[in-house]
Amino acid sequence: AMLGDGAYGEIGRAQMMQAVASRVAPSVHMNPVLLKPQSGGGSQVIVNGTVHGTATAEYFREIKPALLSAVLHSFDTLQSAYDAVVVEGAGSPAEVNLRDGDIANMGFAESADVPVVLVADIDRGGSIAQVVGTYAVLPESEKNRIVGYIINKFRGDVGLYTDALDIIHSHTGLRCFGVVPWFDNAHILPAEDAMALDSVCRMTSPKTKQKPFKICVPRTPKMANFDDLDPLRQTPNVAVDIVTAPRAIPNDCDMVLLVGSKSTISDMAYIRDQGWADAIIRHHQNGGWVMGICGGYQMLGTTIYDTDKTESDISETQGLGLLDMETHIHGDKIVTKTQGTHSATHTPISGYEIHMGRTIHNQDYTPFCTLENGTTDGVQHNRILGSYVHGIWHGDDFRHSALQQMGVNTPYFAYGERLDAVLDNLAEHLETHLDLDAIWRAGMVSP
Repeated sequence: AMLGDGAYGEIGRAQMMQAVASRVAPSVHMNPVLLKPQSGGGSQVIVNGTVHGTATAEYFREIKPALLSAVLHSFDTLQSAYDAVVVEGAGSPAEVNLRDGDIANMGFAESADVPVVLVADIDRGGSIAQVVGTYAVLPESEKNRIVGYIINKFRGDVGLYTDALDIIHSHTGLRCFGVVPWFDNAHILPAEDAMALDSVCRMTSPKTKQKPFKICVPRTPKMANFDDLDPLRQTPNVAVDIVTAPRAIPNDCDMVLLVGSKSTISDMAYIRDQGWADAIIRHHQNGGWVMGICGGYQMLGTTIYDTDKTESDISETQGLGLLDMETHIHGDKIVTKTQGTHSATHTPISGYEIHMGRTIHNQDYTPFCTLENGTTDGVQHNRILGSYVHGIWHGDDFRHSALQQMGVNTPYFAYGERLDAVLDNLAEHLETHLDLDAIWRAGMVSP
């Protein structure tokens, strides 16, 4: 997201997707405080797009009140720039045990003096208790801030929920702004966090008579930036298999894809502990493709050093040794948009870099791509692809040409256009099933 003066800052993928859906430019003010859990029980704290430091859960609770001013400043900035601002809570307003110093739920709502709409996820079950229970545990001032609720992800006959609405109203007096039926194409949208990857079918691909090109992705504890997988999951004749322990890397795998990591060294150790490292090496020796993006790229080398223990409690570890290179994790985090040309297919690539490591090559490899500023990025060598650039698979020309080079018979597929169509359908879906006029009035916003 843009910071100003040509600089960029870091925000979460959910906020990025919301900006795309709203057709507005992403801004660090959409995600003023971002937590990125790392190994050792700590989290990297990102404030206004830049690294603020690392904090344990207990220490973060101590510094949260000091971060409220940054959150309120971002809210004021967005309010001055847009007609409407929708604030999404993090966690649950019912977590009253964590209410002291809260800056992301009712604590923010009180400080910013904004009305609140509760949203219950009926797919998880217990929707009546979600609304009634949340309302019951809140103090009076916060109850008075709630203007209504929404029931989301309803499957089946909505008419069967009428009695439930009466029960909720009898306990809370709250109005329902709508019961939103299940949206079938939600699976096409990018996942908000890694937990969502575990709740969907491990392998997705359009039905086809021919064997799909299977891309296997080891599921590691600190997996990050897995939105790199989204276009591949939708591409015809391609199947993406999220391999979760204790499963082995399948023998029919065509490419192993290692995505980003919030703690590269600890995830590399995990890959070795699961026996996946040896399997990946054998896979390449047997003629398979291997690709690493960002943290996954760092794992392709011989050694990863983190002498300051920035990302974990481990100072160094061996990589897969597929490339003669080493990575040092230190210095300022690189956060930038990137454009260039893919060396092998001569197609344009674009995306973003967000990493702390610097990688040193001990051999003269063909670079993965040449960047606009004349520098190079990554490696493409002997069925091994490595790059620091996230988002490259979102490029239709690159994706089509690169897969064809790997022998994949896939038609040209415009991922961005499909994503826009799904977002438009979702907007129509919500407009159909929600009383938006009432929500606007409750929020004191003109539609």
